[in-house]
Amino acid sequence: MPTPDITPWHSLDCPGALARCHSRDDGLSKEEASALLASIGLNALPQPPRKHLLQRFVLQFHNLLIYVLLAAAAITAALGDWVDCSVIVAVTVINALIGALQEGRAESALAAIRDMLAPHAIVVRAGERHELDASQLVPGDIVLLQSGDKVPADVRLLETRSLRVDEAALTGESVPADKQTAALPAATELAERSNMAYAGTLVSFGQARALVVATGSHTELGRINAMLGSVPAHVTPLTRELERFARQLTAVILAVAAVTIVLGVLWRGQDWQDMFMAGVGLAVAAIPEGLPAIVTITLAIGVERMARKRAIMRKLPAVETLGSVTVICSDKTGTLTRNEMTASHVLLRDALLQTNGSGYAPEGGLFHDGVPQHYGNHHALDALLQAAALCNDAQLQELASGWQLLGDPTEGALLTLALKAQLPLQELQLQLPRRDAIPFESEHRFMATLHHDHNGQRLILLKGAPEVVLARVSHEQTANGMQAADVTWWQQQAAQLAGNGCRVLALASLQQPHSSSELSFADVSGGLTLLGLVALIDPPRDEAQQAVAQCRAAGIRVKMITGDHAATAAAIGRQLGIGDGRALNGHEIDQLDDAALAATVAEVDVFARASPEHKLRLVAALKHGGEVVAMTGDGVNDAPALKQADVGVAMGGKGTEAAKEAAEMVISDDNFATLVAAVHEGRTVYDNLKKAILFILPTNVGQALIIIAAILFGVALPISPVQILWVNMVSAVTLALAFAFEPAEQGVMQRPPRPRAAQLIDRLFLWRLIFVGTLMVAIPFALYLQQLSAGSSHALASTLAVNSMVAIEIAYLFNSRQRHASAWQRGTLLGNPVAIGCVLLLIVLQLAFSYLPWLQQWFGTASPTASHWLQAIASGIAAFVLIELEKAMLRRR
Repeated sequence: MPTPDITPWHSLDCPGALARCHSRDDGLSKEEASALLASIGLNALPQPPRKHLLQRFVLQFHNLLIYVLLAAAAITAALGDWVDCSVIVAVTVINALIGALQEGRAESALAAIRDMLAPHAIVVRAGERHELDASQLVPGDIVLLQSGDKVPADVRLLETRSLRVDEAALTGESVPADKQTAALPAATELAERSNMAYAGTLVSFGQARALVVATGSHTELGRINAMLGSVPAHVTPLTRELERFARQLTAVILAVAAVTIVLGVLWRGQDWQDMFMAGVGLAVAAIPEGLPAIVTITLAIGVERMARKRAIMRKLPAVETLGSVTVICSDKTGTLTRNEMTASHVLLRDALLQTNGSGYAPEGGLFHDGVPQHYGNHHALDALLQAAALCNDAQLQELASGWQLLGDPTEGALLTLALKAQLPLQELQLQLPRRDAIPFESEHRFMATLHHDHNGQRLILLKGAPEVVLARVSHEQTANGMQAADVTWWQQQAAQLAGNGCRVLALASLQQPHSSSELSFADVSGGLTLLGLVALIDPPRDEAQQAVAQCRAAGIRVKMITGDHAATAAAIGRQLGIGDGRALNGHEIDQLDDAALAATVAEVDVFARASPEHKLRLVAALKHGGEVVAMTGDGVNDAPALKQADVGVAMGGKGTEAAKEAAEMVISDDNFATLVAAVHEGRTVYDNLKKAILFILPTNVGQALIIIAAILFGVALPISPVQILWVNMVSAVTLALAFAFEPAEQGVMQRPPRPRAAQLIDRLFLWRLIFVGTLMVAIPFALYLQQLSAGSSHALASTLAVNSMVAIEIAYLFNSRQRHASAWQRGTLLGNPVAIGCVLLLIVLQLAFSYLPWLQQWFGTASPTASHWLQAIASGIAAFVLIELEKAMLRRR
């Protein structure tokens, strides 16, 4: 069996590529194409099996906490309490429905990538042009591309004319890639393969004739699609903690209920049936029925807050996960930078000028040693600015939303530079109208234009790569005229600017006396005058540097992973304070095994020329090291890593649909600072969740202990199972809801992230649980016994016990707003209006519970007197003071 040819397509010359595909210059015949299509299939990405909505819905119940909740529903149904049973079932059903819908949206990531394939293509078969559905393409087809086309398959370019392809979705490059047809070394990285174009990318300029070499799942897009489908779903830290908590809670509830039944029967001589019902009541008391609702509501309110800050959460648990992020892996282009090329420096023979302002808005200026420089005041600068403005096809439009570029980003930056210097563009275009041009092509790497003044003089302007332009100059422009060009000096200056991460262009001119209106390559072969160099860069966002500093203060490392050049990435990293000036490129990543990469990723913060595989490996290495990783991205090449990260963050403005669908969060303004604000909100959400859980659980502990105490003392249950459900589902949920609206604590972004292995119930949590739970059983139980000894009815004593427990809960609400700090401050007592509203609502509910006849009949309560209310209020005050004393002792320790 012959060995398959694994030579990369970009390393073959054009005849070799045609021969390997068994194709010709006039394309395949219809019969050959039909046979191939039947053999290899459509040019489409495979459709993975998707779960039906009902299937996804049912699977949402496969969770221990949900099992406990359903058990509680069954118990309440057995007790005949259909109202509370309905509430519990409704909570589980709503949660399951939300989860099923979110999972369905996540699966749309693959569909979004499939939609990136071009719908139509112009193909040459047997020398005839046809417009076909792109799904009908096969390897060996000859396709024709032009500006505005989406590349329909992976192609080897055979002929090009001024071809530029926007490959940002695949490579992260901030500017369209120039294309040519010559063969390249086999080791050439994807972003450097100038003789290839890939499915899903966009032709931004020029035309091409190309050979289809891969279709469907064999394309680069198909490879990324397969990677995305193979990335397993991950569990968020909150989900993991709640599952562990549910297992622990279930084990404790079952064990305590079993021991209570056995003790009641064997020690106290109680009836088996009565003890079984007491055990059921204990289980109802211990199960925090309201916890899932509180978690969902708190996360949902966090989502609403983030949306106001332009961070849109697609999955609720990811809100909290943001708060535990330890590493943010950020794309460069458009996230840390503006994705708008800007001329940062202008180098003349006699001066180095800096600019301010960024983007395509002609706002700002040029400065030399802090002194503004304008058109008309400096002959050498005027000549360079003329070339920048006239040897240019870009246009700038001022819209209501800001300045918009029509054309190439590099040319847009040059035009903006000229306008910043107050160059009169329209007047200059009238004085020096263009007569002819040599458009930019990757083969010669320059653009030239011919202009005539009104005296018949020819002016040739040229811009291009420094090495190309310098090979054509003989003189250089100075402040005092012209002199022989020092090519070596200019080469050194260009290399230094490029080493700082800049894209460098050289500009030159040539004046001729004759008046021919045609421009040829011979006219620009030599004798030109070098005007200077312009350094261009995609500048960092103004707010990104501050956001990176905030991350450092919060103990979060920022790593830049980009498809751009290493020098550019390192330069932007230095400006933003990311890394130490080193940049690891994709080729170097390939040389590292997983262990070496894990060690390296802990030290290096800037990664360049990163492919989708590199991004996946980097995220996996960080997670393996115990980091909680947020990953930003906007291209289809980012989608697998976005799904792999703990929190995938897609750019909403310039991001692809594939990236958005794979992510947990979408930033609508494409701004890194917005992500940092979302981390702040995520930490607040986790704090509020922990406060809510710490508030809810002591109530359940108290209710369970009061049943155990009643069995040990041989008295009737002070609080019946139906009353327990009232406290859990009405009072606890009502008050715990207030924590969802808690503002952020001071210094929330000055503390390190919590460790991935941190548990929801720590030592302080457990101690507070026991201490407050003991208060909630001791005080109500004492009042209950006191009322029985005073001759009150069981109904009245039970009503006082419930109201006493609710009063303690109200007091504990204010204790819990600060886990450590004192609650004796105005901000804690009155700083959350929702908490005040919840307390007033609960008081109204307790009055109804105590006095409405139909509720008295339902819950077995009796009307308390004023002295009973005073006792309940005194219970709350006593508990508040005791808890504050406990907090003060812990602070002192």
